[in-house]
Amino acid sequence: MADAIVESARNHATRLFQSGVERLAPLAEKRAVIGDKVGAKVGALAGRIGALAPARAEREQYIVEFDGVTKTYRTKKGTKTILRDADFKVKRGRSLAILGKNGTGKSTLLRLLAGVEHPTEGSIRRGGRVSWPLGFGGGFASDISARENCIFISRIYNADPQEVITFVEDFAELGNYFDMPVKTYSSGMKARLAFGMSMAIEFDCYLIDELTAVGDKRFRDKCHAEFSARRETADVIMISHSVQTIISYCDTAAVLNNGRLEFYDDLHEAIEIYKAL
Repeated sequence: MADAIVESARNHATRLFQSGVERLAPLAEKRAVIGDKVGAKVGALAGRIGALAPARAEREQYIVEFDGVTKTYRTKKGTKTILRDADFKVKRGRSLAILGKNGTGKSTLLRLLAGVEHPTEGSIRRGGRVSWPLGFGGGFASDISARENCIFISRIYNADPQEVITFVEDFAELGNYFDMPVKTYSSGMKARLAFGMSMAIEFDCYLIDELTAVGDKRFRDKCHAEFSARRETADVIMISHSVQTIISYCDTAAVLNNGRLEFYDDLHEAIEIYKAL
């Protein structure tokens, strides 16, 4: 009797096991199919990433790229076009001068390069850290002090706040104004703060406007020495009416005229065309 009970239990367990295998077999097969599909998708994604790698590598050769960029303003006399359908790339390792008559929009172009202003049409891509225009104080919060602005900007650029504060406080020479609201500063003080902040943050490309040459000869020499040190590891895009300054800092140039930006590998050719405008 006991043997019969054991045999019956064994047969029941076998049937349950076989039934479970039959139920699980379709699930295992389905899982295998899903695994194959996931594997195929992962492989396809890896292939796409691999295909994008050369394009990304090519893009990183350029510090900035303009794609169909147009910039216009509305004025009382109508629409003014600063830049019209501009397509160009600024390659790393080159220092570019932007030449043009007063009022053509050179400073606006510099702000577009920095991202301070946005194009009316088109897109701008940056392949590295591009500074704000040196001397441009519009990026600072006017209701807080230079010290607090240093802390804020340090966090944006992942820099050490104390190192930035120490450098800017010493460089800008604002004295007690360093802890006063920026809105109480003169234009020259704002320019010194902006220049000092630009030197405190490591950028891949520095944007400089000749209007930032403020202060006495000692301070200008100080700016020149610090800026020359930065140029050893960074590129420059510069606006200047001084031919000597252009020759000293730049190796290529672009001439802005009537909304068109023409590039010249020969710096001296660009200077002659600029003089003839």
